[in-house]
Amino acid sequence: MDMMNFDVVIVGAGASGLYAAYNLDPSINVLVIAKRELTLCNSALAQGGIAGVYKSPEDSPEKHKHDTFVAGGYENDPEATDVLVNEACIDIDKLIELGAEFDKQENGDYHRTLEGGHGMHRIFHHADATGFEIETTLIRTVQELPNVTIWENSIVSDTVKTGTGFSMLVLRSGEDNTPSNYVTVNCHYAVFATGGIGRVYAYTTNSAIATGDGIAMAYRMGAEIKNLCYIQFHPTAFNNRRTRECFLVSEAVRGEGAYLRNCKGERFMHMYDKRLELAPRDVVSHSIIFESQRTGSDEFFLDITHKDPEFVKKRFPMIYKNLLTQGIDMTKDYIPIFPCQHYLMGGIKVDTYARTTIDGLYAVGECSCTGVHGNNRLASNSLLEAHVFSRRAANDINERIKSVPKVFENYTFDTHKGAPNMPEGNRRRIRQIMQKDYFVIPNVNCLKDGLEEVKGIMDKLNNERYAITTDYILARSLATCAYIILKEAAEICEGKEEIPNSPKFEKPD
Repeated sequence: MDMMNFDVVIVGAGASGLYAAYNLDPSINVLVIAKRELTLCNSALAQGGIAGVYKSPEDSPEKHKHDTFVAGGYENDPEATDVLVNEACIDIDKLIELGAEFDKQENGDYHRTLEGGHGMHRIFHHADATGFEIETTLIRTVQELPNVTIWENSIVSDTVKTGTGFSMLVLRSGEDNTPSNYVTVNCHYAVFATGGIGRVYAYTTNSAIATGDGIAMAYRMGAEIKNLCYIQFHPTAFNNRRTRECFLVSEAVRGEGAYLRNCKGERFMHMYDKRLELAPRDVVSHSIIFESQRTGSDEFFLDITHKDPEFVKKRFPMIYKNLLTQGIDMTKDYIPIFPCQHYLMGGIKVDTYARTTIDGLYAVGECSCTGVHGNNRLASNSLLEAHVFSRRAANDINERIKSVPKVFENYTFDTHKGAPNMPEGNRRRIRQIMQKDYFVIPNVNCLKDGLEEVKGIMDKLNNERYAITTDYILARSLATCAYIILKEAAEICEGKEEIPNSPKFEKPD
C-alpha cells in the first residue's frame, strides 16, 4: 500500500475546505481530498448568497445577530455568533479581493437582497448562483498554490489518531471512477470539511457527496457530536414528484416578493405567521405541512408572476432556465414546491477556532456544529459560517504547527482483502426510514422502531467484514448518521409531547 505524508490534510473541497487551504501558511504542505470532481459539492449549489454586514451604514452586526437568534429559536451559541457577524466583513472583503463577482447596482455599490428571517438587505449575491461563483473562485485560487495538492475522486474510509497526528485510509479512483488503489496518508493536523447528511433522506436538495462521512468518522474516533437531529427542511424545493435530488427554488425568490399558494391557489401564510412568506424556513415548512393537513392536499406553489418578467429573468437566470426545462415559465406559471431536506445545523462539536474534542482534529462547514445556527439556520448564513470558521481554523493551525517536529507515525490499516461485497439495499432502507419517521414534523410514535432498525444496519456494517468499496463507505456513513439523528430525537421526545427542532411562530393578530 502506498503511503504519503502531509502537514495538513483537508477532507472535503467545498468552500470551507478550499478556504481553509487558502488561509494556511505557504510553508505548510497541504493535501485536499475531494470525493468527486471539485465542483460537485453543496457549496456550488448555494443560490441565495452570503449574508454579512460589509460597508453598510444602516446595518450592524448586532442586527444580524438578532435576526440569527430569532431564526435559531434563541438556541444559538452567543460567542460563536458574535464571531460570525463581526468577522463577516473580513471574509466578504477577501472573496472580493480574490475575484468573486457579486452583483452591483447602477451606482456601483453592491446589491444586497433580502431573504426570509432577515430584517435588513444584507445578502451579497451573484444572480442566483452565488455558491458556484464562490466555489469556482476558490478552486482557481487554490489550484495555483504550490504548497497544496488536490486529489479528486478520492474518499476517506477511516481516520485514526496517532502519536504524531492522524493516519487516513484513502480509496482513490481511476479516471473512469473505478476503484484504483488504497493509500495511507499521514498528517499532523486534519480538517474535516465533508459537508452535510442530505443523502440520508429519500428527497434532498443536497449533492451526491452529502453522506455525512466526516461526521461518521469523527463519531467512530470518539469526537463529540452535537444536535445532529437539528435538520432544516427548505420549504420551497421544486416538486416534480420524480427526482430524489430536488432542485432548490431559492429563498431569495420570496425575498423579492413571491407568494406561497395552496392547492386552491390561495395565499395561506397569514393564518400561521405574521411575517407571511418572509418567516424563517422552519416556520414556513411547518406551515405548509399544517396547511396540507387542513386542505388534504400536498400541492403547493410559489408565485412570482406579479413581478416584471424581465426583472425575474435577470434576477434568477439559473432558476428560470432550470424551470423551463421542466415546462414551467416562472414569469407566467406557478412553481410546484414542497418542503425537502436541505441543511444540517448540528454536527461535530467545535469551538470558535473549529477545534473538535479530539486534539488536532478540526471541523468546518456543514459537518461542524459551531452553534451559530441554533435550531434553524438563517438564510445565507451557511456560506458565511464556512468562510469565517475555516479561516480561524487555518490561523490556529498556522500557530500550532510551528512547534511540531517533521516526524510521521504510520498506522497499518486492514483493507479487508478478499472480503465479500456488502449486500444491496442498505442505503435505500435507511432513506425510507428517515423520510417516514423524521421529516418536517417527526413521527414520534415510530422513532424508536426506526432507531432499532437503523442500529441493526449500522452494527452489521461495523462488525461484519465487507470489502471496503465506495458503496460500503457511504452506507456505513449514512447508517451512523441516521442512528445518531434518531437516537437524539428519541431521547428528546421521551415522555414529552414536544418535538425536537420546533419552530418559533409569530402568530397573526
